[in-house]
Amino acid sequence: MLKNLKSENLEPKSPSYSQIETRYIVMPDHANHYGTAFGGTIMSWIDMVAAMAAQKHSGRESVTLSVDRLTFIHPIYVGDHVVLRASVNYVVKTSMEVGVQVVKENPYTDEKVRSTTAYLTFVALDENKKPTPVPPLLPESDTEKRRFENAKLRLEAMKELSKKMKLNPY
Repeated sequence: MLKNLKSENLEPKSPSYSQIETRYIVMPDHANHYGTAFGGTIMSWIDMVAAMAAQKHSGRESVTLSVDRLTFIHPIYVGDHVVLRASVNYVVKTSMEVGVQVVKENPYTDEKVRSTTAYLTFVALDENKKPTPVPPLLPESDTEKRRFENAKLRLEAMKELSKKMKLNPY
């Protein structure tokens, strides 16, 4: 097994290795008639940045398995700058939890407000589009360790809920 891991180049990687940050400006076509960004637009940006982090960590094509939690905290308005930060929080065999934090910035006052958080699960795929192992995660900073432990708790809670609901996606 260890030989196989070496041949797959599955050396542990820190979350900082695959962190992604990107920015957008909310334009009128991103917003509803109230002048706030469509949730679907923000969700698509979240999915893109999370996919980039998962691909960088795994070194493979990675696809969205689930959006495990998405919380809209504050509205984002036309003209706001949007900063999305994605980080791999947890890894299990072929899948990765990626956390995304969305911060809106007022370009005139420099006020920054966390507006959305999300947790997504991605699966890495091999050349035949089948799930394939990903490198283990090696959290280093206190923040990375906290995110790792919280992700572990979320996974355990989802497994327990699935059992109670007689579902078994895991």
